[in-house]
Amino acid sequence: MQTESITETVDVAIIGGGAAGLMCAIEAGKRGRTVAVIEHADQIGKKILISGGGRCNFTNLKAGPSSFLSSNPHFCKSALARYTPADFIALVDKHRIKYHEKKDGQLFCDHRAHEITRMLEKECREAGVKVFLETRVSGIRHEGSFLVQTNRGEFRSSSLVIATGGLSIPKIGATAFGYDVARQFGLKLVEPIPGLVPLVMSESFLRVFGSLSGVSLDVRITCGNRSFDDAMLFTHRGLSGPAILQISSYWKPGSSLEIDLLKKGADGITRTPEERRYLSTLLGVLHPKKFAQCFCDHAFENKPVAQYSEREWNEILRVLRTWRVEPVTTEGFSKAEVTLGGVDTKELSSKTMEALNVPGLYFIGEVVDVTGHLGGFNFQWAWSSGYAAGQYA
Repeated sequence: MQTESITETVDVAIIGGGAAGLMCAIEAGKRGRTVAVIEHADQIGKKILISGGGRCNFTNLKAGPSSFLSSNPHFCKSALARYTPADFIALVDKHRIKYHEKKDGQLFCDHRAHEITRMLEKECREAGVKVFLETRVSGIRHEGSFLVQTNRGEFRSSSLVIATGGLSIPKIGATAFGYDVARQFGLKLVEPIPGLVPLVMSESFLRVFGSLSGVSLDVRITCGNRSFDDAMLFTHRGLSGPAILQISSYWKPGSSLEIDLLKKGADGITRTPEERRYLSTLLGVLHPKKFAQCFCDHAFENKPVAQYSEREWNEILRVLRTWRVEPVTTEGFSKAEVTLGGVDTKELSSKTMEALNVPGLYFIGEVVDVTGHLGGFNFQWAWSSGYAAGQYA
């Protein structure tokens, strides 16, 4: 990595040394372009290193347009089609990195996430890319070419790529920098909000269920016309777990969630005229006993199942299938895995990721209003959008 004082003139300056920025740098370098990656942190790919519990969920075999949210759901199609999960897997295989599918197409490194950052570093070196760490941008000017001023000197380039990510996980350096650059050059934004984020519940909810912090259930959760089947986790402030993180990207303040506690069917709590077990005992066959007891004591008159009338039993099944909860808010950007919103896709070419009204200026990765589901989709967008821009920058 470069540490000397900087006065650089290059073809392509890329601000942001994460997944999207590095992929763009590699592809531009392969085309013979001189490339500088400007990274404010002391190492590249910090989000890569912490992802997937330190094993990096680097893509998803099922990545496709339906797994992404955007004000323009068609925008991501071009980039995703031109650089697919199979393309990134081929790169991983080239570097002999061992990986496995965890579930639902999610691919993780067998060992540690730094294997992915090392791979990207090596590809950058081979493509002639220079990476400048601990280099903070203080200003950008556009005078025919782009002039990037930093704490360690200046970069001049004909193309400028913004790959600085969103507002999620500020503890690893996330800032609004990319949005500020977009505004500077007159590009519109879709309001950035936290995505894939735990939800905060009301005091009344927590009085009943707060004691369940750490308890996990397998549920189907629905908001509007979107549903996800996965684990839901009770926390001391509300709800989390994969199912909640997924649905949080669709939830709006004031709306409710519907939770199906019987997604595998009601067979586990089928009653007979002789059934003497309490409802909480039957529900405890499907879910942790601590939850079953708490839920039944709160929602029903918890008594032996045979004592319920047919009407009461049908009402119990209805409630178990359609438990409605209303979150108060989210845990915010500090706990969000991604940022929803960002640079409006109407301002960009879906083929090149270039700003339509500012030739030579590109936006890629999380800073753009394209956000994937949980499970490797956001990394695939980083690879795909970075690849797309790297063919033209």
